Amino acid sequence: MTEALLTAEQVAELIGMTTDYVYSLSRRGRIPVIRFGRTYRYRREAIEQWLIEQERATIGSGRGNGRAAV
Repeated sequence: MTEALLTAEQVAELIGMTTDYVYSLSRRGRIPVIRFGRTYRYRREAIEQWLIEQERATIGSGRGNGRAAV
């Protein structure tokens, strides 16, 4: 693993949500996260894969409103 880990702020910017939302997902185990004590870090590849899975779940649910069940 040669690329740097992302911060919650960077993930929030990447997914277009607030940092508080990213931390909430992290605490609930709903987003791939690496914990170092009280610090959260994220692998870009894992976040990108998680986004794909969220999209598939939304499409597969028939909801079709563009929002994933998170």
